[in-house]
Formats: sequence, structure tokens, C-alpha cells
Amino acid sequence: MPVNGLKQLAAAIRAHAAHLDPRAALANTVALVIVSNQPFYPLYLYWAVSPEIAPAYLTFLSTPFFAAVPAAMRRSRLLGRALLLVAGIGNTLLCLVAFGLSSGVEAFLFPCLMLALLLFRRSERAFSLGFIALTFAAYLLPAAIPGAPMHLYEPAEYAALQRLNFLSAASLTVLIGWLFVSRLDDMSCPDRTEGARST
Repeated sequence: MPVNGLKQLAAAIRAHAAHLDPRAALANTVALVIVSNQPFYPLYLYWAVSPEIAPAYLTFLSTPFFAAVPAAMRRSRLLGRALLLVAGIGNTLLCLVAFGLSSGVEAFLFPCLMLALLLFRRSERAFSLGFIALTFAAYLLPAAIPGAPMHLYEPAEYAALQRLNFLSAASLTVLIGWLFVSRLDDMSCPDRTEGARST
């Protein structure tokens, strides 16, 4: 793709993620980053863990929900932020079904916890606490549900899968923190959309 085409694509993505509410813009950016990275997860799995990558395809079921976050945000800021968290928690549960409890995919619940803390204002504290509780429930629930993963990896492969998932989840958590800090001044100012429908 020519350089101009890449610049136009990048500009279109920035415009798609843009929002007057800095928390909404943060959520849109995170959702689009996840969408852009999900197709590469099977490749990471192949390179770092095993040629058996079929379980990773199940995680693509969550991609449309992440992709829909900016559109939902334009309808309702509360709906868009909630959709991002539901998609994140749901994707983690999908990964647990696909890879099992030995895979370390529950590490992806940490960025969900961070988003639950950062995406909601003080007046929306009930939503924040609700999503925090839902995230903890998602961590505790799978251990009580019997069922084999789609593929049983070797112990060394599970160790590599745990490292991959930890690094991926840690990178996403750092990105969320970086995006929040870069928008901190805007978030500490009065809501620029005050007077409009807050949700």
C-alpha cells in the first residue's frame, strides 16, 4: 500500500476512534487496538507455543463486539464503554473454553479490571463496581465448570502459552494506562459534552 494510502487509513482510524469524551475516546482506541491484534494471535501462538492453533479461532467470535464499540459509543457513551468491558470479559471466557485453565488466559482479566476503574466517572461508580464484580466472577466461575479444552498441549507448551498470554495482557494493561495518562488533563476538566445526554 502506498505511503499516502497508509496515512489516509491511519487518519480514518483516528477519526473513527475520536470522541469529545476522553473516556469514550480511550475505550474506542482500546477496542480498535484489540481488533487489529486479534488476527495475529494465531500467528503468535504458532511461533511461540505450538503449530496447533485451532483453539485460537474461537476467540474471533468476540471480534465483532470489539469492532462495534465506536458505533455503540456514538449512540450512548455508557453503552459503548459497557460493550467494551462485556467483550473483554466474554473474550477471556472464550479463551478459557478454548485453551483451558492451564493456559494463563485469565491474565486478560487485569486489563478488564483497569478499564472498569478508569472508564467511569464518579457519578457512574455503580457501573464501575458492577463490572469489577463481574470480572472477579469471571475469574472464579470457570474453575467450577468441568470441561476439557479444545486441545491438550504439552507441559512445556502450556508454560510458553502462559508467557504469551501474560505478556499480551501486560502489554494491553500498559497501553491502557499510557492512554489514560496522556488524556488525564482532559479527564480532570469538566465534561466538554456537559449539557448533552451523559449516557
